[in-house]
Amino acid sequence: MSNVIATPPAFGRTLPSRGNEARDSRITAGVIALAAIAILIGGAFAGLILEGVNDLTGAIAAFDGYLFRVARFTLWQAALSTLFSVVPALFVARALSRHPQFPGRGLILRLFAVPLALPAIVAALGVLALYGRAGYLAGLLSKISGGDWPGIYGLSGILVAHVFFNLPLATRLFLEALNAVPTDQWRLASQLGMGARASFRLIEWPALRASLPGVAGLVFMLCITSFTIVLTLGGGPRASTLEVAIYQSLRFDFDPARAVALTLLQILLTLAVVAMLMRLGANVTGDANLSVAPRRYISSRRGETMLDVALIALALAFVAGPMLATVLSGLEADLMRLAGEATVQRAAATSLILAGLAALLCVVLTLALAMARRAMQLQRRGIGKKSFLEHMTDTGAGFVLVVPPIVIGAGWFVLLRHAGDVFALAPVMVVTVNAVMAMPFALRAVRPVYDAASERHERLCAQLGIAGWSRLRLIDWPVLRRPLSTAFAFAMALSLGDLGVIALFGSDQVQTLPYLLLARMGSYRTADAAGLALLLGLICLALMALADRLGKDTAQ
Repeated sequence: MSNVIATPPAFGRTLPSRGNEARDSRITAGVIALAAIAILIGGAFAGLILEGVNDLTGAIAAFDGYLFRVARFTLWQAALSTLFSVVPALFVARALSRHPQFPGRGLILRLFAVPLALPAIVAALGVLALYGRAGYLAGLLSKISGGDWPGIYGLSGILVAHVFFNLPLATRLFLEALNAVPTDQWRLASQLGMGARASFRLIEWPALRASLPGVAGLVFMLCITSFTIVLTLGGGPRASTLEVAIYQSLRFDFDPARAVALTLLQILLTLAVVAMLMRLGANVTGDANLSVAPRRYISSRRGETMLDVALIALALAFVAGPMLATVLSGLEADLMRLAGEATVQRAAATSLILAGLAALLCVVLTLALAMARRAMQLQRRGIGKKSFLEHMTDTGAGFVLVVPPIVIGAGWFVLLRHAGDVFALAPVMVVTVNAVMAMPFALRAVRPVYDAASERHERLCAQLGIAGWSRLRLIDWPVLRRPLSTAFAFAMALSLGDLGVIALFGSDQVQTLPYLLLARMGSYRTADAAGLALLLGLICLALMALADRLGKDTAQ
């Protein structure tokens, strides 16, 4: 009788147990991915530590007045940028929330998402084209100031560029918090006859206040680790942050001891900010997606509506201005001549190749971590404490957000300078650093889809003995094709516009479009720089639009 009801061995398998952990190829792939991340970050720290030990006296002497002055400016500009970005965003988000269905609202929200896709150097050039000494608004600003407009280099330029990037981000995050307020609360407020002031005090402000620390902390972290904006708009040593000082100490002064001291201080500051973000529960990747705005039951008075319109119009003009200036100044350049230059063609080809390789590596590492995490979760059957390895597959990729790209680049720069030509390794460093830096964002697209697919197919795959490459090709790939494509496009766009690593390792032999753009700006070839900025911005926007489209198709 027992032979009749027995299940054939091939179909009697259960999900893997703890004893099979070492034999699961997904966990092996995850371990390899974690090892790659550990080597990248650990190698940077090793280079910094070895350099500090070899020149301990110089590293200690580097903690002088200049270093602490740079640290103070780093914190000061980040605090001001956060204040000028977050406070207006509260009112703009409230104005958009109170009018969920006016014509053009969706276009405004899409426009507010554009700065997230623009490379920082493109935005910086747009700010200069609009507010610079020879910018489109220079005449108007000269009349307002009563003299010649001096330009916008220094702290003012840094603040304008940071607000350009972070005001739309903060607005979208605050708007997401307001959209999460239950519709029943608005219906009840309408029935009780609440006006705008009472509804703000009792409904809107509690939602905004709950998200305020996290949004402010996120913006502060983005500003404290800003490199490209400060490099292009700082205007000199008086407006220099720690990351820019690291770059200058290695590329211009070649003072590795000072670079080590600056890097250690930058890491401490970043760790403190990230720890604060974790306590506040902030989303350090900045979700740009918005839910559907709920129906509102409280009508605004005419005066309130006019004020809301003015706020939205001002924010729209501030965000759209540099983008429009970038397009106009780019079109004024000799684009045909630029496109025919061999240097530009090589830089464009190098950018696309390195960005493509970085995106491919990012996708491979991301998929490995997602698979390993799910495999270990199944092995413990969702109960008990996570092992250290499972915890690292869950949070290891996010650790790279603590260490800015310029810090990793600086560590490897001082480590590799003893091994030969540092600049010959530029392609390897650009690809690996940009790939790892994009992983936290790629995981947002890949991991939920993989977990959902595993929930459906895991037991059947175990019963049929489908694993490894066969499972990836036959079972997982049809489901993961779109989210992996989304992650690839997103990672490629981030890598294409990055200047942090190539600024250290770039040379005449290895140039990307951002590096070439910075070089043209440094040689006062502003027309060429404007044309290159337009080209780079359009490519990155196209990639981000593709990633957004693929992500929406995946969600559907």
